Amino acid sequence: MKTPAKVKKIVLAYSGGLDTSVILKWLQDEYDAEVVTFTADLGQGEELEPARRKAQAAGVSEIFIDDLREEFVRDFVFPMVRANAIYEGLYLLGTSIARPLISKRLVEIAHETGADAVAHGATGKGNDQVRFELGVYALDPDLRVIAPWREWDLNSRTKLIAYAEEHGIEVAKDKRGEAPFSVDANLWHTSSEGKMLEDPAEEASELVYQRTVRPEDAPDVPEYVTISFKRGDACAIDGKAMSPATLLTRLNELGGKHGIGRLDLVENRFVGMKSRGVYETPGGTILMSAHRGIEQITLDRGAAHLKDELMPRYAKLLYEGFWFSPEREMLQAAIDSSQEYVTGDVRLKLYKGSVNVVGRSSDHSLYSQAHVTFEEDEVYDQKDAAGFIRLNALRLQLLARRKRRLGRND
Repeated sequence: MKTPAKVKKIVLAYSGGLDTSVILKWLQDEYDAEVVTFTADLGQGEELEPARRKAQAAGVSEIFIDDLREEFVRDFVFPMVRANAIYEGLYLLGTSIARPLISKRLVEIAHETGADAVAHGATGKGNDQVRFELGVYALDPDLRVIAPWREWDLNSRTKLIAYAEEHGIEVAKDKRGEAPFSVDANLWHTSSEGKMLEDPAEEASELVYQRTVRPEDAPDVPEYVTISFKRGDACAIDGKAMSPATLLTRLNELGGKHGIGRLDLVENRFVGMKSRGVYETPGGTILMSAHRGIEQITLDRGAAHLKDELMPRYAKLLYEGFWFSPEREMLQAAIDSSQEYVTGDVRLKLYKGSVNVVGRSSDHSLYSQAHVTFEEDEVYDQKDAAGFIRLNALRLQLLARRKRRLGRND
């Protein structure tokens, strides 16, 4: 077996938390390599400057802290929304959609700094290791990917803390006890898993929820909001134009206030096991409902139904880490083509955990009140329906007569 070439410089996806702080030191020692840190601001709502200070304290000279919120929503979230992508009927893919952007930036920084490897802190049990690594290999097949959780023996919180203390790595007080659950967050959602959430028979504690009030505690009066779309992408709220990230931030505020977007899900991970997660996607839940609403009046039936057939395949590709695959790009091209006339306004009612479309309007609407009215009209001859039904019934009649001849009653 060929021995891998020695690694000289590694770009680490770095949060500054316990795990990646230990990984940083471990990489420096085990690989005897220079480590570059990369911290992405995807709207997780955390102060990122402590990550810089911790990296500096660890002797890192090249530190990247990038505000990627606009790129995240514009180039990753919005294309996903155009597809109406939902995994297993419920999950709005909040963690999945963040990983391709992180992988992309890891590769870019590797090229900028002359690094020959990248590293991540995903464990060997989850989906994220797959997503990160498929993304990196799709963008640069020659980069080496290091996954410490698949290599080291620091497989418990106790061992991580002991390693940190041995090497003078700062450990936050709340990390010394057993964390009640793990959290991943970005501008699209929060995801909580593990520990106190591992028993799917037990209702999640209210302390798990970080962005939404309990629906029971939401305002007793509904709130109405109008979202404007242009070619399938949201562009304004209540007539005020906004950038993608600003718009999603505002929808998160509205959704959180009304307890919208909570999900308790047992999903099927790509690696084979089932996992219980508690998700909050307040703004995303509103946005997905609104996008469906504007498509209802602007998409032709054939295009709409084809999109719905393609969507599960698209969602599965995204969930499994194939964002940069040719098949996802092919599906995206078809989906984006369908959005040419998906322009207009959608009015929604927000109330105690629910979001409902209550109005839609568009200059490109295919809805014809003249055709559907219950009153007398001059555009539709109801007698035409008789021939339409007879032609569609013909094969069913032939099948029924064959069964009768054969004495079949099933």
